[in-house]
Amino acid sequence: MIEERAKKIKLLILDVDGVLTDGRIIYDNFGDEIKCFNVYDGFGMTLLHRAGIKSVIITAKKTRIVKRRAKDMHVAKVYSNYEKLKVYEKVIKRFRVKDEETCFIGDDLIDLPVLKRAGLSIAPPEAMEEVKNICHYITKKSGGRGAVREVIEIILKAQGLWDKVTSEV
Repeated sequence: MIEERAKKIKLLILDVDGVLTDGRIIYDNFGDEIKCFNVYDGFGMTLLHRAGIKSVIITAKKTRIVKRRAKDMHVAKVYSNYEKLKVYEKVIKRFRVKDEETCFIGDDLIDLPVLKRAGLSIAPPEAMEEVKNICHYITKKSGGRGAVREVIEIILKAQGLWDKVTSEV
């Protein structure tokens, strides 16, 4: 079932805290925010980009760190807004995709409206129970520790693109 859904994906949409990171937010003595990102997730995003599949970040919190990491990972657009469903509706119009062509990875209650709409909804194992209960797949890897890479591999393998993008490494 997951592979059938993954075959249709044209757009990967990500939350940040708890998905691209382990959910911790660290502040230094100057009040600057520090987030830790996983290199495996980042390289997975590069492979996704090579395959021609676009990605977007929808996060409730606006930070420069996320924009910088998004640029490194070839993310097409970063949206910061607490009303994720409104942003999602804007995103599917902008990228000209249908719900069934989107994959959304989220972990908290604020992500529920988008997870309910996405063609492939995914959560890391640390996600809230309400989130995990409605998702099509729960990753084996944790948020911020390879969960995004795991999902990208599923999508690329389901679409027969894995060998092509990894042969260019």
